[in-house]
Amino acid sequence: MPSYYSGKFPGFDAINPVQVAARGMQPEVLKAEFGDRLTFWGGIDTQRILPFGTVEEVRAEVRRIIDILGPGGGFVLNSVHNIQGDVPPENIVAMFDEARSYRRNLM
Repeated sequence: MPSYYSGKFPGFDAINPVQVAARGMQPEVLKAEFGDRLTFWGGIDTQRILPFGTVEEVRAEVRRIIDILGPGGGFVLNSVHNIQGDVPPENIVAMFDEARSYRRNLM
């Protein structure tokens, strides 16, 4: 990730997607290093959590990612990439429902 934010791209103010399973995209590191300059978009894994996780695992991951990337603002929770056909509908609902309810609890 650091090579992307090198000052070569004026107006570069967001990272989309935050693909948490990719090397160099650990959310804790991104927030610590770039959280004061960049907005993060994504964070919910579409290769493991959404297609294969339980509803509670999806909810727990949503809370974890919000806790890491959310403080101080500059975060849009979403799936890392397009949601594919192998994702159970209940996991999609759980992702958005948990984001909405957990956000309310933080305010």
